[in-house]
Amino acid sequence: MRKPELLATAGSLDELERVIRAGADAVTIGEHRWGMRLPGSFSMDDIRAAVDLAHAAGAKIYVSVNQLIDHERLPELNEYLRRLAEIPVDAIEFGDPAVWMALREERLELPLHWAAEMTATNYATALFWRDKGAKRVVAARELNLEELHAFKRGIGSMELQVQVHGATNMYHSRRRLVQSYAGHIGKTLPDTGPEAGLYVIEREQRPHLKMPLFEDENGTHIMSPDDICLLEALDELLAEPIDSLKVEGLLKTPEYNETAVKSYRQAIDAYCADPAAYRFRPEWLDAIRELQDPDRELTFGFLFKEQVY
Repeated sequence: MRKPELLATAGSLDELERVIRAGADAVTIGEHRWGMRLPGSFSMDDIRAAVDLAHAAGAKIYVSVNQLIDHERLPELNEYLRRLAEIPVDAIEFGDPAVWMALREERLELPLHWAAEMTATNYATALFWRDKGAKRVVAARELNLEELHAFKRGIGSMELQVQVHGATNMYHSRRRLVQSYAGHIGKTLPDTGPEAGLYVIEREQRPHLKMPLFEDENGTHIMSPDDICLLEALDELLAEPIDSLKVEGLLKTPEYNETAVKSYRQAIDAYCADPAAYRFRPEWLDAIRELQDPDRELTFGFLFKEQVY
């Protein structure tokens, strides 16, 4: 059977090299000005170096351009896409139709992955973007197993990407709400970025759940209190030919991401070698658990309709 792509993320060239060595077939990177919730920011020179490194290893590089494009950045968009096409990168992820319009204006042939976060919930909308040139759709994280399988059947030869591991975004605002509130009450916060370790806690009802919060140039982001981990359900997910499985590396160390990619690589290879004889091996998950934040559970997310935040 055809193996699904194993997709990782990287926050630096060093991490990119590590996840490719661990078995990633492709890596998503980007620049904070044009991509949201990235584990690191890559300059154009970094992206060029990443493509050279990945292609030498037989891997692909996708660049995230999933920013909500505002009037200020719009005049720079065409030039950014032209430079990506000149490298060239293997595909770009987008959600804002302004990206598609800029590509059409420039007559650029970059492969497109439609990644509109929570709105990618049905195959009809995906087919709309297929007819506009997108070769892949990134499924919403809230879809369950039956919905994902129906999605794949509905889009036919269009590729479907599913997140199988890591944190998911729960809330986003273009404004820096924490900094704004701190200023309102006369306080100064030195750092509200991903390294600050800030959390949102429902003190009265669920004080044990810590939802990571960070701010950057794209605004305020609140992430899930748990991590998706579909490793034990991989055979059920792959009962339909899902095309790409993503290990999200945001808010994780390079060592953690390398280990997670390695475990999924082993599981995917074992399943595709003989689906009928496939058996989950606990040591794949044990390797991840050794590095897992004890405050963050590993869950099936919405795969079996059981996740509640």
